[in-house]
Amino acid sequence: MYTIEIEEVFQNTNDKLIIDVRKKEDFDIDTIEGAINIPLEEVQDRSGGLPKDKPIYLLCYTGKNSVEVCAELQRQGFDAYSIEGGFYSYMRYRIQKSEIEENQARCADIERSIIKKFRKELWSQFTKAINTYNLISDGDKIAVCISGGKDSMLMAKLFQELYRHGKQNFEVVYLVMNPGYNAINYETILGNAKLMNVPINVFTSDIFDIVANEGGSPCYLCARMRRGALYSKAKELGCNKIALGHHYDDVIETILMGMLYGGQIQTMMPMLHSTNFEGMELIRPMYLIREENIIKWMNYNKLKFINCACRLTESCASCGGTDKGSKRAEVKQYIKELREKSPYIEANIFKSVENVHLNSVIAYKDKEGVTHHFLDDYFSTGD
Repeated sequence: MYTIEIEEVFQNTNDKLIIDVRKKEDFDIDTIEGAINIPLEEVQDRSGGLPKDKPIYLLCYTGKNSVEVCAELQRQGFDAYSIEGGFYSYMRYRIQKSEIEENQARCADIERSIIKKFRKELWSQFTKAINTYNLISDGDKIAVCISGGKDSMLMAKLFQELYRHGKQNFEVVYLVMNPGYNAINYETILGNAKLMNVPINVFTSDIFDIVANEGGSPCYLCARMRRGALYSKAKELGCNKIALGHHYDDVIETILMGMLYGGQIQTMMPMLHSTNFEGMELIRPMYLIREENIIKWMNYNKLKFINCACRLTESCASCGGTDKGSKRAEVKQYIKELREKSPYIEANIFKSVENVHLNSVIAYKDKEGVTHHFLDDYFSTGD
């Protein structure tokens, strides 16, 4: 073997000799730190002064010219190698190393902002939800589901910080499903995961192709199918829970949507048992985090996430889009207008489903779906 990859040269932290065999004027401009310059045609003549007790790496322009010299040195008993790709490979390695170091620094800043600058708004609310609703138990294996939007990517980082700074009593898999994203959105997800040091587990499905052939609005079917696919993959990986990135604003919007457009009082629960996947649960650990604080964190760190990755509509909320023109967008605007009149409106909407008095409602449904009407026992109980 006469050649060696540039990465292996730097991985070898033992004593070594790097010889730049290019012209002196090129060597003087730029070379590997610690290298000495011996022009290619002089290496064999000066081999008597070279060490045989440590590896020798030869660096030429392309990695081709030094191979023959390297072979001759090996025949003389030297542990000599030609650097594959030469100086050009070193330049690529240096650029990549610089990018990696820059990404590591950015990632450290992103992580620091969660614990320091946005501690009250993000970190504290994340841990509060977990403790308040008992979302994580000893031995859990949780599939953190990442769609590529701001909410799910922040959730992934919060889970990393929880494992780093909290009790390590659970396992996490960072799960990304590609239901048919276009190339730009898919690369954006991969790029952000790399930048933020999130070790994602990617699997593919053809959900977008399937729902494209359905009539009417595809959003409901798409959301159901994607949820099922995530449950299925998570269970295959040995998980007992999936975590979704729904936040406080999603919760209060859902409450109002149910009342205004569904004629019912219900909420988005912080934890649910799956009805179709036995032993699986869904948790929402960002339940108490305000969307405006997620946006502030995103902008502070100059991060860019996908909005709606759906090929069929640019307003699918379930894909992480703006949902412009939808019922959810209308409710979001209603809440914004109400907030301008009273700062307590949003908190009161959230608390309303925690303060339900059954003796003061006309009717309600129990866990089995049975309807109970106030007239059922009204005349038998008196006042």
